[in-house]
Amino acid sequence: MAIDVSPLFKPFECKSLKLRNRTVMAPMTRSFSPGNVPNDDNVAYYARRAAGEVGLIVTEGTEIRHEGASGYPNVPHIYGDEAMAGWKKVVDAVHAEGGQIIPQLWHVGAVRKPESDDAAPAYSPSGLYAPGKPNGKAMTKADIDEVIAGFAHSAKRAIEVGFDGVEIHGAHGYLIDQFFWAGTNQRDDEYGGSFENRCRFAIELVRAVRAAIGEDKAIVFRFSQWKMQDYDARLCETPEQLETFLSWLSDAGVDVFHASQRRFWEPEFEGSDLNLAGWVQKLTGKPAISVGSVGLTEDFISGTFASDKPAVETRGIDDLMTRMAANEFDLIAIGRALLQDPDWVKKIREGREDEVDAFSKASLQQLY
Repeated sequence: MAIDVSPLFKPFECKSLKLRNRTVMAPMTRSFSPGNVPNDDNVAYYARRAAGEVGLIVTEGTEIRHEGASGYPNVPHIYGDEAMAGWKKVVDAVHAEGGQIIPQLWHVGAVRKPESDDAAPAYSPSGLYAPGKPNGKAMTKADIDEVIAGFAHSAKRAIEVGFDGVEIHGAHGYLIDQFFWAGTNQRDDEYGGSFENRCRFAIELVRAVRAAIGEDKAIVFRFSQWKMQDYDARLCETPEQLETFLSWLSDAGVDVFHASQRRFWEPEFEGSDLNLAGWVQKLTGKPAISVGSVGLTEDFISGTFASDKPAVETRGIDDLMTRMAANEFDLIAIGRALLQDPDWVKKIREGREDEVDAFSKASLQQLY
């Protein structure tokens, strides 16, 4: 019997987000923007997914206006007239195909490598890449204010060129997450110590972005338990702690939470089958995006970047549809499966799941 995919194709609305379906293109760093400016290849890349019927595109991480924001080569800026002109072409092309698009606002913090692109240091709460592993400088209060202003500036510029909202990258061990995580935040001022203090930077940042873009535009906040520095790290050990964490960010202005897991089908806490996004929706009542190896058998670390295998096998979407039919979460983000096959969403809608292309690592080496 054919699986019922109708829950995936219901419209969704939250403030400025008015989506034709529940699918999201997950943010994926591609490093195909020479000079940090989106070009015609980037335009075609995003438009191709919109033409394939993706509801919402979250761009690859974009570098906000701050000297230490970058950590990888050829990643697009989200500030400056030249970069913003490039982004306007991307936005217009996605809209022309019936999709919506938001940029992921990103600061890498202590993940920044010395050879990144200039002499700027790595900025972080305590000058730590990971517990016991120094890198760069501990931020002063002036540094904190400057970074927050950089996020707000970039968010405002994004809305000015037509983006449908913004996503703030607070996950995976980058700057905002380095403030959350006690392992990298050893400050003794108002931005360190207690969990509430460690969340203060993010709260102030969200408030600044909200002030910059107004009440009508959607703010998505991406967070994770795991860090690239420690896959077993956890911000919140209990649902109660997670509820407190989410309430602070929600009150600051977050509209949608993007709950990042490496495998979306894994339960978050003992005693419940709910995944992380499921808990977000249950605890906050706000829309939640789930993500993590959709359509594939292995996560992006063990199955791709830390693997010698040239490809990852496809995985059925039965579990995904069961969860979506139960309204466990509102939206589902697709990464590598959509990178490999721009028509993934369309094929699923048309019952052509058997025609979906298996993910090949070779796809990472080209922008298509």
